[in-house]
Amino acid sequence: MIICSRSQALAFVTEKLHQLKQRKLAVLKQTLFFASSLLLTGLVTSIPVKAQVSPPLLLSQEQANAQLNQLLRRGRELADAGDYGGAIAIYQQATSLDGRNAKIFSGIGYLQTRQGNFRDAARAYQQAAALDPNNPEFHYALAYSLASAGDNSGAASAYRRAIQLNGKNVNYYYGLGAVLLREEDYEGAIAAYRQVLNLEPRNASVYELIGQVLLDRDRPQEAVKALQQAVTLAPRQSSAQMRLGLAWMRQGNKTAALDAFEKAAQLDPNSAQVFLQMGKLLQAQTDLSGAVEAFERAIALQPNSVEAQAAIGEIYLSQENYIEAIVAYRRLTEIAPQDPKAYYNLGLALKGRDRTTEAIAAIEKARDLYKRQGNSQGVRQAESLLRELK
Repeated sequence: MIICSRSQALAFVTEKLHQLKQRKLAVLKQTLFFASSLLLTGLVTSIPVKAQVSPPLLLSQEQANAQLNQLLRRGRELADAGDYGGAIAIYQQATSLDGRNAKIFSGIGYLQTRQGNFRDAARAYQQAAALDPNNPEFHYALAYSLASAGDNSGAASAYRRAIQLNGKNVNYYYGLGAVLLREEDYEGAIAAYRQVLNLEPRNASVYELIGQVLLDRDRPQEAVKALQQAVTLAPRQSSAQMRLGLAWMRQGNKTAALDAFEKAAQLDPNSAQVFLQMGKLLQAQTDLSGAVEAFERAIALQPNSVEAQAAIGEIYLSQENYIEAIVAYRRLTEIAPQDPKAYYNLGLALKGRDRTTEAIAAIEKARDLYKRQGNSQGVRQAESLLRELK
């Protein structure tokens, strides 16, 4: 049985979010502060002057605004030149002149994000959101930064606040769904993605994403329905066809699964994953020659595929085709040198050819690796075979 793991669901979400990343940054760039926005739109606010400041340090409002504009202009120049650290330092000076301007803090947050300093970015966006609590983009940027820093719970709260302020932005729901998935709140994630469908009912990628999450929750019947919607809307999307095949397999419909895998292979003949899944299905159907062919296609596309190489070795070993099994398992030990099972099965294949000395060496290697891993059952199994060989 093919198990769709949580890691696969996360990988798929990561893939889709990567496609959105540039668009997200563009949105942030448009809506968040850059120094030019202050200079061109006159957003510099009045600077309160403390009456108790000594005369030499006292700046008039006009002088303060001029100094602030100079700082912002310099910050913009540094940002344009790619000196984000220098720009941040300048903008932080600007906050001392205008500490109530949310856009300055959001600008600092944006530049921190560009440097990958997500915790610092989050602190800046928190200040921006506190100063302008009804700006959904500030909460969205805060959520993005918190999620990137690993604070999924805080990110979910910020995404929800952004949604409260503007429920028409699909990026907010994408982000919320992603962090809920990381938190293993699968129902919440599915609900968030369905909100995207309310706004974009023909979004095939979201149907595919929902199907992946449903597979992860062992709900193949619902997954089939979602994935059928995905392939209907995007009939040339190979990944959707492959996931539909997985869902059919989980339901036990191997004929439909194979049909979906074959369509996926036609659409993307360079996908090792498609041929790997097809090989597993054919192996389960005891079409071993077809399975080997599919696994070999997967290896041709991805030479270091441990899963495909192990499957070929397993098939040859079950057929007592020891020569081919030896070749397969020797290759497996090259690409997975810390896998004790690879050495153990190599030993079995060598034993089948009466190559006892080599078999003992392989089994001893398997035993030592099992010991390192703390796998007592594997150690006992290896020692039992060693006694038999000696």
